[in-house]
Amino acid sequence: MKKQLATALTGFIMLSGAASTAFAATNPFEDVPVGHWAYDAVAQLAADGVIEGYGDGTYRGDQAITRFEMAQMVARAMAKGGGNKALLDKLAAEFADELNQLGVRVAALEKKVDNVKFTGTVRYRYQYYRQTDEGIRKNIAQYLTLRLEPSMQINEHWTGHARIDYNTDMNSAANTTGATEIPLQENGEGAFVPGLRVERVWVQGDYKNFQILLGKLPYITNIDNGMVYDDNVAGGQLTFGNKVRATLTAGRSARYDTTGASPDVRVGGVTHTGSYVGAEIYNDRADKLTWGVGFHRWANDAFLSQKARMSAVNIWDVGLGYKFDKNVSIHGAYAWTVNPTGEPAKPAEAGKPAEAEESATAVSKRAWSIELDYKKADPAVKGSWGAFVAYRQLGSYAVLAPTYDAMGAGNKGVEMGVDYVFAKNVMGTLKYFFGKETQDEYESDPGDPPQSSAYTLFGELNFFF
Repeated sequence: MKKQLATALTGFIMLSGAASTAFAATNPFEDVPVGHWAYDAVAQLAADGVIEGYGDGTYRGDQAITRFEMAQMVARAMAKGGGNKALLDKLAAEFADELNQLGVRVAALEKKVDNVKFTGTVRYRYQYYRQTDEGIRKNIAQYLTLRLEPSMQINEHWTGHARIDYNTDMNSAANTTGATEIPLQENGEGAFVPGLRVERVWVQGDYKNFQILLGKLPYITNIDNGMVYDDNVAGGQLTFGNKVRATLTAGRSARYDTTGASPDVRVGGVTHTGSYVGAEIYNDRADKLTWGVGFHRWANDAFLSQKARMSAVNIWDVGLGYKFDKNVSIHGAYAWTVNPTGEPAKPAEAGKPAEAEESATAVSKRAWSIELDYKKADPAVKGSWGAFVAYRQLGSYAVLAPTYDAMGAGNKGVEMGVDYVFAKNVMGTLKYFFGKETQDEYESDPGDPPQSSAYTLFGELNFFF
């Protein structure tokens, strides 16, 4: 990150509030004459000790600055105190590595600003899912969410985090508590949205080339961009490495045995908790070519033994991505499980009844996705936008909690969407899925239709703060 020195420092001084007495200061630099547009700003920064020049009486305002030079100015401004505390806090976070290398303890400097910070979202979401087989089955979700995400500085390495969600139904405007759920308009299986819940609570330790998370923590699988899992894990996680990284995760997690809904919407009341362990090896996600391989094991003997005569699902996955330029990228992922095994249910034979064994179908043991992305919306930039189109197959036994908004486990087909920023921190999203619902297990009658049509329209409006 390099900027022209005069431009960077002028913006810095105005935002940090140090220019309040600029006209009273004397400029010590010979190459910034009286009448120069940056004279007052440079003079006050020098008087406050934020900048020192180059030791030869010059300021060199047309020269690009380095991150280390900027970090030095941030440290001096924070030590001075006053000004825009929120900006100084953000600058300390941005240049934390450089400040530490310069021997400046960021945690000590941050005592001058608020130790607990809140970000969050006010969100309206609409989701319509329609499936046709022997009849028509649909679910409609329309609700508001207030999401609060506090973070707490513990020391120079450790921080505390949480996420609190409160949902309210737009149809009934009913208030909810932590013990209740919002029933959504439906025709078929029931659909519910949790009311008030503390979604996540975890502590995070950040060290050079490794990171530790403990508690009920967020986890999105790295190598497949969340195709296998994007939800919470109650346990621990360790990530280490530099250009090549490894993430090890263990704890308790959910598996969403449903189609056509993200984990935020619980369809049919079917959510199962099991033991999860996972390992991923992958390269830096900022590289032009990205790759990775992973393994995930989810165990729940009581549930899985009834579903497909097994005690755990072992999932392997690989991912590959390529960035053509700053606007266009493509990413693919493939996941599979060798279990559950078993043969399809057999029809009745002479003198024998039909075997009603529920063993997994071949399509339910495979998942894959290929997605083309164009641009990316930045909530801080009005008018920015991004779009994608993808084809996915999400076999129910090859994924646990996929990240996609318009399709879920047991779906295959096309998903497309667009994000647009209407104003700073106000972003709209629209997604559409059309395809099939796949058959999870073989039924007692092999003649049953294996697929039915499925459609989802998903939209939301987010106000970030």
